[in-house]
Amino acid sequence: MKNAPKILLGRREKVNFPALRLKDIDAKVDTGAYTSSIHCHDIREVDNQLYCKFLDPAHPDYNEQEFRFNTYSRKTVKSSNGQIENRYKITTKIELDEKQYSISLTLTDRANMKYPVLLGRKFLSRKFIVDVSLKYQLKTNNSVIG
Repeated sequence: MKNAPKILLGRREKVNFPALRLKDIDAKVDTGAYTSSIHCHDIREVDNQLYCKFLDPAHPDYNEQEFRFNTYSRKTVKSSNGQIENRYKITTKIELDEKQYSISLTLTDRANMKYPVLLGRKFLSRKFIVDVSLKYQLKTNNSVIG
């Protein structure tokens, strides 16, 4: 079986999350990070369901919509500053270069970070090649978001 050609990414990309109704979101491509994450706030677990709001009220694409997840897990993550955090993890679809992929995202407060999404090497491996001298290599398809 022949391996599919890998897609070239820059250190920054615009991504879509169709199920989360988020489009053209800036993502930092980080081969040093193992897990991928997305900025959330108002994260809470009630009656075995997870509730959260994506992005930040100051973000131009913030839509105040609360999402509910029936399927989720918890993961211990060590951040780049060495701090250990217990995070919720969800699985959703991400769109890059007009193709959709399944991605696991940990939910965390990234309000102090420049980019609301971080793509880690667990997601990147076997599908993408990263050239850190480049930015915004992908096409995005805005028609997918409803």
